[in-house]
Amino acid sequence: MNQVNPYKPNHNIRVVTAASLFDGHDASINIMRRIIQATGVEVIHLGHDRSVEEVVNTAIQEDVNAICMTSYQGGHNEYFKYMFDLLKEKGAGHIKIFGGGGGVILPDEIKDLMAYGISRIYSPDDGREMGLQGMINDLVKTSDFAIGDALTNEVDLLKEQNHGAIARIISSIENFPEVSSNVLETITSKASNTPVLGITGTGGAGKSSLVDELVRRFLIDFPEKTIGIISVDPSKRKTGGALLGDRIRMNSINNSRVYMRSLATRQSNLSLSKHIDEAIQVLKASNFDLIILETSGIGQSGSEIVEHCDLPMYVMTPEFGAATQLEKIDMLDFAEIVAVNKFDKRGALDALRDVKKQYVRNHNLWDAEEDELPVYGTIASQFNDPGMNTLYRKVIDALVEKTGVDLKSSFKLSYNLSEKIFIIPPSRTRYLSEIADNNRGYDKRVNDQVDIAQRLYGIYKTICSVGEISNENASLFNQVGLNTDEILNQVHNNKINSIPKEGETTDENTQLLQLLFKEFDRVKMNLDAHNWELITNWDSKVKTYKAPIYSFKVRDKEVKIETHSESLSHIQIPKVALPKYSAWGDVLRWSLQENVPGEFPYTSGLYPFKRVGEDPARMFAGEGGPERTNRRFHYVSQGMPAKRLSTAFDSVTLYGNDPDHRPDIYGKIGNAGVSICCLDDAKKLYSGFNLADVKTSVSMTINGPAPMLLGFFMNAAVDQQCEVYIKENKLEAEVEAKIKNIYKGKERPKYNGDLPEGNDGLGLMLLGVTGDQVLPKDVYKSIKRDTIAQVRGTVQADILKEDQAQNTCIFSTEFALRLMGDVQEYFIENNVRNFYSVSISGYHIAEAGANPITQLALTLSNGFTYVEYYLSRGMDINKFGPNLSFFFSNGLDPEYAVIGRVARRIWAKAMKDKYGANKRAQMLKYHIQTSGRSLHAQEIDFNDIRTTLQALYAIYDNCNSLHTNAYDEAITTPTEESVRRAMAIQLIINKELGLAKNENPTQGAFIIEELTDLVEEAVLQEFDRITERGGVLGAMETMYQRSKIQEESLYYETLKHNGKFPIIGVNTFLSSKGSPTVLPAEVIRATEEEKQHQIKTLENLHASNDTEVLLKNLQAAAIKNENIFNELMEVCKVCSLGQITKALFEVGGQYRRNM
Repeated sequence: MNQVNPYKPNHNIRVVTAASLFDGHDASINIMRRIIQATGVEVIHLGHDRSVEEVVNTAIQEDVNAICMTSYQGGHNEYFKYMFDLLKEKGAGHIKIFGGGGGVILPDEIKDLMAYGISRIYSPDDGREMGLQGMINDLVKTSDFAIGDALTNEVDLLKEQNHGAIARIISSIENFPEVSSNVLETITSKASNTPVLGITGTGGAGKSSLVDELVRRFLIDFPEKTIGIISVDPSKRKTGGALLGDRIRMNSINNSRVYMRSLATRQSNLSLSKHIDEAIQVLKASNFDLIILETSGIGQSGSEIVEHCDLPMYVMTPEFGAATQLEKIDMLDFAEIVAVNKFDKRGALDALRDVKKQYVRNHNLWDAEEDELPVYGTIASQFNDPGMNTLYRKVIDALVEKTGVDLKSSFKLSYNLSEKIFIIPPSRTRYLSEIADNNRGYDKRVNDQVDIAQRLYGIYKTICSVGEISNENASLFNQVGLNTDEILNQVHNNKINSIPKEGETTDENTQLLQLLFKEFDRVKMNLDAHNWELITNWDSKVKTYKAPIYSFKVRDKEVKIETHSESLSHIQIPKVALPKYSAWGDVLRWSLQENVPGEFPYTSGLYPFKRVGEDPARMFAGEGGPERTNRRFHYVSQGMPAKRLSTAFDSVTLYGNDPDHRPDIYGKIGNAGVSICCLDDAKKLYSGFNLADVKTSVSMTINGPAPMLLGFFMNAAVDQQCEVYIKENKLEAEVEAKIKNIYKGKERPKYNGDLPEGNDGLGLMLLGVTGDQVLPKDVYKSIKRDTIAQVRGTVQADILKEDQAQNTCIFSTEFALRLMGDVQEYFIENNVRNFYSVSISGYHIAEAGANPITQLALTLSNGFTYVEYYLSRGMDINKFGPNLSFFFSNGLDPEYAVIGRVARRIWAKAMKDKYGANKRAQMLKYHIQTSGRSLHAQEIDFNDIRTTLQALYAIYDNCNSLHTNAYDEAITTPTEESVRRAMAIQLIINKELGLAKNENPTQGAFIIEELTDLVEEAVLQEFDRITERGGVLGAMETMYQRSKIQEESLYYETLKHNGKFPIIGVNTFLSSKGSPTVLPAEVIRATEEEKQHQIKTLENLHASNDTEVLLKNLQAAAIKNENIFNELMEVCKVCSLGQITKALFEVGGQYRRNM
């Protein structure tokens, strides 16, 4: 492809970029906005998960030429059309709309959207034909028109604080001063005395987050007042483009009482636009109650802002270097308030002291008390930070004192210093390197012990040779050491009938043997007693596995297993094959680094043998309403002795929201996952499956709102068992009467449609009510206690991975982790042993582009972070360790052949030796899903071949459960036919493939052992790199993990694009037609009926229940630092998902997006 040069715009073009609502796929829009900037455009970037209203309001306030969106999560038809209609409705129909969504947006949908009025939707074929720069050139050229070249009645609209009018006047001032000069005099005469708070500081000091926190407090403090914000960012001297990125960090500004305008400096080496005074006058003429002016990052000499505001504030961090550097900062001479932000950094208290001393010197405040100095430590990124509370109140008080403005704050003044709520105590930040050191130390000890064992074996063989002992067996040594009496006895018997050789006497041989015995004992003193036991028990272990029956105990219950299976050729195939080692060093190394399945370090598997009658198959399903997914669950589990269900949720649910008629939400209901917003939905979803049955296991792939979905699930399981109790005790009529009395003629919830084959209706009797409403309290309490202790499954709930790779975070990271900890504490207190509180997930890290080593390293590092966090909360590692599980992707890279064995080995060594955990906590349980990224939209039939090979990797590596992707998932939601084929892949391997009858088939292969060692060391090296960045959380602050994933993704895509990495049917071995992208024959999406039914269910729930008290109790639990999940279990009975999310936002804070 020829190099395409960037288009040169004729006007100052401004564009808003974002990813659509409930869509975390931000990689593409980040690439696009970078190229748009480099093409000379000013880009206001909003990041992922943005509603139509947010984007449209931003576009109007920023007076942009165009909006550029990506949409990869479905609902695009409704989203783009709603955006077009809303722009038109708000008088901004001139703003162009561009979009893309890969293969998600189908060709006929692209035509329909463009016919509706969308400027252009770019398809994958456009990308191939035009290239990235070509597409951006087309977008910029279409958007290259004048903004602000004409004004009509905008000045008259300022008194109404009309955001469009304000924006157009500011654009005119920026772009056409000759046009705006006619109205500036009028504007100046109308200008009020609104105070201006000027905020400046170094780049990266957290100014945007600090402004957002000030705005949040202002809106709470003054429910009727309005605020205007002007934020300035630098223009690129070379291209003229600019990244106006302050909005991405702000959660509070999407409010009708807030206006924000981002300006580019459009000049070099200055922190403000030359039109800043006029822009401020426009906001003053609009009668805002407060104006905030934020500059771009400044250097030590920058102090321009002082001339444009009433109250200048300087924002800095503790990392300014030596105290003498403070003398060079010009703003410390002029700032009337100083915020030392990021006060959680090391040395913050010393920094605060030094800044205060410098402030005293600069302002000659020698007699001032230290507490009176306007220098405050803040952590703007931390929800409800006491330092921010103090700063806010001091700012308001200073504005009142200086300007006399009518802003009487009722915000309580806090005198507490900002103090970081540490997830990991500072003293424990080296935990990953400690683990790496521990595991390397283990390996060194193994090597040392193996050398000793090998020397002992050499001495032993010498003894046998000298004594001419031919019958070597276990009787020659015992638990203590050599059985010298038996050896000498055999030597004596051998010598009776032999003639001594020339020059040899029996005494000489005996003396030599005695010397060898002594040397053996001396060397053995350095061998660990446990290791000697492994050596002495080796022969009996081999015999045990050769015996026809093997027995072992699971939770005090004896299990007997046949050790062999018979082939059609009548060969006895061992389920576990052991090496034919005789040398003690080899035996010891294998026992300490490999070992049989079920024994430390669990390299080859967690359990001695696989569970009979339960294949590892766990199939993923989720589409439409709960009824449709319930039918799919019954379809995929039909005839299976064990019901292993894996649930995919729609994006509305993934982001903690309720279904709604609003088009940008409505289009996503039940698409790419199941819509679940309340307890009744969960009851219908899992109806017909006994959730308390030992052979039923449920996995839920959800993260941000995971505690709420877990609450729905647990309550659904409890109510199922209440139903069982009701039927067993013939209470149906009595309970039915109670339910009728509760509803009193109102419509009761019901399962929509016919029950599928296999669904006996279990779980549907108590729709609309809960067991505690119809059964005595003591009975309900007993059922609840027993049920939650029995249910099996896992909830993903991995919030660290979400921040690093997938973007379905909804709460602030600290609050989300606290919720995770509360769930685990609840599990410990209520003896929930079979349900895993978190599935620590590498799958999504791999799907975002990470290579297998990075996937494994980041996932394990996240897992150890949870361990450290739970330990810091005082939890017992032996209580929470067994509740942790993992989830990996399996691609085709060689490292995937050993991903499970390396993970098990690293985890076991660290948990045993570093943390002192028991056997159950040492066992790393993991689920595998074959790689979604390796499914291609070209030659889709080849995808099943890739999936088969990936499944083979997983089964040979003894994964605990497995999901095989359907071949058509690259282009659509899987059909019943494609799901059946995916299921058949596993069944054929497990039932037909002869080698799979053996449960450790890769053990003993030289390449597998070599790969295991290489991957293990590579993971430990990554642990050290993360430690250098302050541990997992410290690395996340600098976006280390996210950057690493993106770099590796780009590397793969580059090799794929240039053909250096061959992919059959994609970039090589193309068909005669060129292997074009395949379009789906059938597109599966939620029906109108399903969407309407979900909304009706929600409306009925809201109408039937008074939720205010319960939600207040939930918030009170959070504020008082009580266990939130304990309260959630009650709240989830009657409240909807969106209600709970909104209530928790108010006490825990929303997630703040990163660039």
